[in-house]
Amino acid sequence: MTAKRDTSERRSQISTMVRERGSVQVAALAKQFRVSMQTIRKDLHYLTELGVMARAYGGAISSGAVTTATEPPLATKLVLYREEKERIGRHAASLVRPGDSVVLDSGTTTLQIAKHLPDEEGITVVTNDFHILCALALKQKVRTVVLGGELRRKTMAFYGAQTVAALNDLLVDKLFLGVDGFDLERGITTHHEADAMLNRKMAEAAREVIAVTDSSKFGRVCLHRIVGVHELTGLITDVGAPEYVTAARDSLSFDLTIV
Repeated sequence: MTAKRDTSERRSQISTMVRERGSVQVAALAKQFRVSMQTIRKDLHYLTELGVMARAYGGAISSGAVTTATEPPLATKLVLYREEKERIGRHAASLVRPGDSVVLDSGTTTLQIAKHLPDEEGITVVTNDFHILCALALKQKVRTVVLGGELRRKTMAFYGAQTVAALNDLLVDKLFLGVDGFDLERGITTHHEADAMLNRKMAEAAREVIAVTDSSKFGRVCLHRIVGVHELTGLITDVGAPEYVTAARDSLSFDLTIV
């Protein structure tokens, strides 16, 4: 009876922790409760079955983090985490050299990359984003290639079969990929199915796939998967990134930059 009561109390505490913190890690829980990691995994499996949480790489996240909700309006995205996005964009832009060809995925973080790109000969940028196109139009020397298609006004970006087909004959050096959700187990995700399809095609065309995201996207899982985290070659984020992202850098073999 004592063991059963201890298990019940431990699971209740874990449930409270994941609601308050948003996520928990197996190793830390095992140390805190002085039980084996296998015991903690059983606890997490039990709580997952109850719908309290969802399993994630090395632990679990609050079930509230797994969202199929619609994406926020573009005007909202433009003001959220503005300083972090600018730092990320400035650093990502500094990685682009004359002779490079890059794809800038649609998004407010990638828009910052476009704004901070050096205006130099020999740089080619491919994008499906209207606002990125406007930013690049102010640069006299950067060669710009627009992926056509149907304009989705909610994000002011082009999508559809025509957009995807335009990538068939393109090979680029770098893809800077904006994300709506970043989870080590479930991968890079987004709200919009057409966005996910296009992003996967962009990743196929690129030699390097570099995710650019502010730290609010970690632990969030959206409906449509783009790629797995193991498929990234780089990640640029801000100082609010959780420790488990840093810990996973070596095992998943991507370059991590925190700005």
